[in-house]
Amino acid sequence: MPAGWTKDRGAIVNEKGEAIRKRWELVRPHLDERARRCWAGAEALAQGRGGVTLVAEATGLSRGVVAAGAREVENPPAAEREKVAARPRIRRRGGGRKSWKQTMPGLLKALEKLLDSSTRGDPQSPLRWTSKSLHRLAEELRKQGFSVSANIVSEALRKLKYSLQANRKTREGASHPDRNAQFEHIAATSAEFLANGEPVISVDGKKKELIGPFENGGREYRPVGDPERVSVHDFEIPELGKVTPYGVYDRGRNLGWVSVGTDHDTAAFAVATIARWWTTMGAPACPNARRLLITADAGGSNGYRLRAWKTELQKLADETGLDLTVCHFPPGTSKWNHIEHRMFSHITMNWRGKPLVSHEVIVNLISHTTTTKGLRINAELDRRSYPKGIKISDNEMSALRIERHLFHGEWNYTIRPRAPTLASGP
Repeated sequence: MPAGWTKDRGAIVNEKGEAIRKRWELVRPHLDERARRCWAGAEALAQGRGGVTLVAEATGLSRGVVAAGAREVENPPAAEREKVAARPRIRRRGGGRKSWKQTMPGLLKALEKLLDSSTRGDPQSPLRWTSKSLHRLAEELRKQGFSVSANIVSEALRKLKYSLQANRKTREGASHPDRNAQFEHIAATSAEFLANGEPVISVDGKKKELIGPFENGGREYRPVGDPERVSVHDFEIPELGKVTPYGVYDRGRNLGWVSVGTDHDTAAFAVATIARWWTTMGAPACPNARRLLITADAGGSNGYRLRAWKTELQKLADETGLDLTVCHFPPGTSKWNHIEHRMFSHITMNWRGKPLVSHEVIVNLISHTTTTKGLRINAELDRRSYPKGIKISDNEMSALRIERHLFHGEWNYTIRPRAPTLASGP
């Protein structure tokens, strides 16, 4: 049939009638009069509106017989129900093929042993280094003398209450003994700043993204059979390169800023993003602020060990006149950073299934990310150069006006302006 054509109603009815006729010719020799009537009635009910006429024409039975069969199937007479109940069994009790539960009573125990995680360290475990698929499990059980198929294994797994499950990220590795205390310190400091109407921001860099027609996880609605075509291999296109989004999330106002950098993810880039946020969003919202709290991860371009990070923050403090208080999350706890689940997760959901084919696409997708809780994000492309490998000397570090807090001063510190200024903003 040519593309775009559709069958008319008559053709569809003829096809249905022909299918009913073929079934009727196959089953009729095996049925008595009542069974034929009930079969025709059941077929008519299955066809829906117009079924009685359709079945009658296909089988040669009268419409009255077909209709009577339909009524009898829906509401069988009490006498017929009693007759069926009293009818002798065709197969004696206990007849037929025995269940695997009866013929192989040790199957469940053997299967559970193959699946037991405690056997992974056993050199004799037959499936220690292989995928435990249904076919592989059945193959190993057959070697042990069980006559099983993959279907029987599947049924046995359900009996044992096993199901297919993916890995779940729950282990965080070794934790610092003061981890919880640091979380409490961050929470208390944030609450104190917010209570005084002073800004609290969470900062972090999002993972680098390739620019071009590459696959991006997730799905979106498109016409049936017309998925977005992307490249088979994710090889970087030199003229397009990668981008590094760095974000600032304003916890008090549920607002965000993202600089989409085209160069390296360095401390200079991170602080430049904070400066851009302050100029564009922070200072207009908090013109009287004298302090800014920054919560950040322990590593990356804003790591607590980086001299460049502290040096760049000192420059920002000098320019804005702000006291910059920084609280780092303990190592290994980056997922607890507010920006991860308050902003970055929503950006990822907004652009899922969409190839990031250009800088403009990325900036637009980020800046159009919103939530029902009122999240709004400004995004801007940053084409400036941020070279790596810049060394900070001991003399430069000694010139910083940094005050370490009594509790874990390596994680918690305040950088004050070196020169007094009347301006709280740019």
